[in-house]
Amino acid sequence: MLRDTLKQEIDQLSESQLEKIAEFIVLVKGQTQNLATSEPFWKRATPTERVKDFREWVEQLPQTGLSFPNEAFDRESIYGSTSTHDC
Repeated sequence: MLRDTLKQEIDQLSESQLEKIAEFIVLVKGQTQNLATSEPFWKRATPTERVKDFREWVEQLPQTGLSFPNEAFDRESIYGSTSTHDC
């Protein structure tokens, strides 16, 4: 019903009034699009897009070439000798 009423009102407007209505419509559409894009990327992106974004971010990290020695990943090096603890 509102649509029909608006159509009737629009039919009665002058050319300059129609131009103002057109400008208003563009403004409203722009605000609506801004609301849609104001949602955080991680909320609106697909899992594939999030993976791609993460990988691009990782690629931008500095490449130091430094790494932990293999012993750092050894369970015994991390927790110490298990034979010294009574369970």
